[in-house]
Amino acid sequence: MELNNNQLLRFTTAGSVDDGKSTLIGRLLYDSKSIFEDQLASIEATSKRKGHEGVDLALFTDGLRDEREQGITIDVAYRYFTTPKRKFIIADTPGHIQYTRNMVTGASTANAAIILIDARHGVIEQTKRHAFIASLLQIPHMIVCINKMDLVDHQEAVFNDIVSQFEVFSSKLDVQDVRFIPISALNGDNVVNRSEQMNWYQGSPLLHTLETLHISSDTNKIDARFAVQTVLRPQREGFLDYRGYAGRIASGIYRVGDAVTVLPSGFTSKIASINSGEEEVSEAFAPMSVSMTLEDDIDISRGDMIVKTNNQPEMHQEFDVMLCWLNDQPARPRAKYSLMQTTNEQKAMIKEVVYQIDINTYARNTENKNLTMNAIARVTIKTTRPFMLDSYRDNRMTGSIILIDETTNETVAAGMVV
Repeated sequence: MELNNNQLLRFTTAGSVDDGKSTLIGRLLYDSKSIFEDQLASIEATSKRKGHEGVDLALFTDGLRDEREQGITIDVAYRYFTTPKRKFIIADTPGHIQYTRNMVTGASTANAAIILIDARHGVIEQTKRHAFIASLLQIPHMIVCINKMDLVDHQEAVFNDIVSQFEVFSSKLDVQDVRFIPISALNGDNVVNRSEQMNWYQGSPLLHTLETLHISSDTNKIDARFAVQTVLRPQREGFLDYRGYAGRIASGIYRVGDAVTVLPSGFTSKIASINSGEEEVSEAFAPMSVSMTLEDDIDISRGDMIVKTNNQPEMHQEFDVMLCWLNDQPARPRAKYSLMQTTNEQKAMIKEVVYQIDINTYARNTENKNLTMNAIARVTIKTTRPFMLDSYRDNRMTGSIILIDETTNETVAAGMVV
């Protein structure tokens, strides 16, 4: 399969404290020659000032002052790099239990999750927690990097034992593609280049695995969902009668002539034209940003959704979501929030907390109804108007929501429609 070198892969990294996430990302950037010369010179100078031999790879990602002072990664740090085969966005998330919300944020748009395990410690509670969150967020690909193999003499038996430990509990998770790679981020073994110390490992290094992951099939091409962001009425010659509906296609494929339905009104029409920028095209697909015109004059505004007439989402005013509470203030009983899904925004309230999940044991707690920071729970949401729903399992774009506190304008929760 020939890869499109413009294809973007988003991946998140997770692991417990000191498992080497920052060092691994630094090694990826350093060995793939994705560091600017001035940045490299700055890091080399900082490393020398701190008394390190050679380059401290972790400094490539720990750019915040607080991170450097504490020696830990405390927020989601996004990094970008490119190889001849693919473009990448990395979301480096912290390992502490109190930063569960950070991993949820960083992983929400990821195509793949890299989970680091210290070869000396094997599978621990935080490993299970991160794997569970990756499963909950329906990340299609999970790459388990067993790091610090140099500290266990590169033993194949240690690697195989950890693989067995991980497979025992991951069999209960909803993950389709799991791969295991033995690495030493510090020394570069199996990160960008193959390891001469672990000839028993016959798989690909991490970078090659990331470059060749097949992610095109991860996009929902069946359910056509187009959320209208704005209505275009350009007042210039040749476009005086133009009424286009602009936005980003969340999923599926649209073609000129397709029969479509506008939700929530339910009016039907056909696609008259599709424009991508200045160019008129015969078809468009996710994640293209386009403008459409319809054959009929229908009242359409921001937040409406144009879908295929023969494939429509469900409409409900009450529905269940798996919710991660992001705010340091707990949820207020029956408080009103603004609920956002793509461009659709309306008033909503948390009607009921069905159960909370202990992300260490996966146990369901039906007694605890209090949503505090980092809590993950199944809740029932009630909206003021019928809401267009796809399950998150089927459509990560239209199956995800956020709740915003109307008084502070803070995003307080992120949810996945069950």
